Amino acid sequence: PSLPLPGYPQVRVALPSRRVAATLAAHRADLVHLAGPFVLGVRGMAAAARLGIPAVAVYQTDLAGYARTYMGAGEAAAWRRLRAVHSAADRTLAPSSAALKDLEEHRVPRVRLWPRGVDTVRFRPELRDERLRRSLAPNGELIVGYVGRLAPEKHVELLSGVCALPGVRVVVVGDGPSEPSLRATLPGAVFLGRRTGDELARIFASFDIFAHTGPYETFCQTVQEAMASGTPVVAPAAGGPLDLVDHGRTGLLVPPHDARAVAAAVRDLQAAPELRASYGRAARATVEGRTWAAVGDQLLDHYAEVLGERTAVVA
Repeated sequence: PSLPLPGYPQVRVALPSRRVAATLAAHRADLVHLAGPFVLGVRGMAAAARLGIPAVAVYQTDLAGYARTYMGAGEAAAWRRLRAVHSAADRTLAPSSAALKDLEEHRVPRVRLWPRGVDTVRFRPELRDERLRRSLAPNGELIVGYVGRLAPEKHVELLSGVCALPGVRVVVVGDGPSEPSLRATLPGAVFLGRRTGDELARIFASFDIFAHTGPYETFCQTVQEAMASGTPVVAPAAGGPLDLVDHGRTGLLVPPHDARAVAAAVRDLQAAPELRASYGRAARATVEGRTWAAVGDQLLDHYAEVLGERTAVVA
């Protein structure tokens, strides 16, 4: 497809496929965008290099954190792989300042910040549903929600202390391999499974607090969706949430891997309904300008700069 850039000719952006080089040539691509530069993406990067086409790579997954979680080792190897792939790109786009810092500290060159947008029309406070709230918390409990994949790296078990708080109901939205163990670890929690679209937006708006537990998030889109829903956030002071949560204004940041800190933050907010409401209003106001259209414009600016740099080098 063609993307209009103000002041520039139309830019054709081709996504790599099986016949990568042939596809790029057929599209007469000016630039390659690698949404996940591994496996197929590596071939796309190589094809772009052979054809002399600039490439922009997006860093999305903390592979080193995954290696640490699943294998207890392999971080150095993961970073070598990341560095090799991203060093071949004309520009790497990091979704948060924490991710950008990690990449630069591991000697990945030409890194720039490109955050994520949020659908502020779909996710909004007005969707708060009292009927849904009564079904989830029939005794009027404070509803603390988690939304995301149920996997070891998310450390959802850190909500165990929250489950033990009187007058609190934990609601878990999502699925994944950790679900059976989490059902045992989080007594009394309501597991809703995977939910999407407008139904998910209604659930977000019906939480009293959104609690995220994963310490390896390069961004953390669910935090932004909770904020757009006017829901105060409790999240670890690590990775993407550092950019998203303004501690003491839109939510609370707690030390990573600390179940007691998560429970204490929830307990403090449970006792302060006016503070929760203030955090929720501030959270919504904070993300209102982070639409996908605005973020898309930022991406087009990155494309234009990369093309300009290539033109300058050729000249």
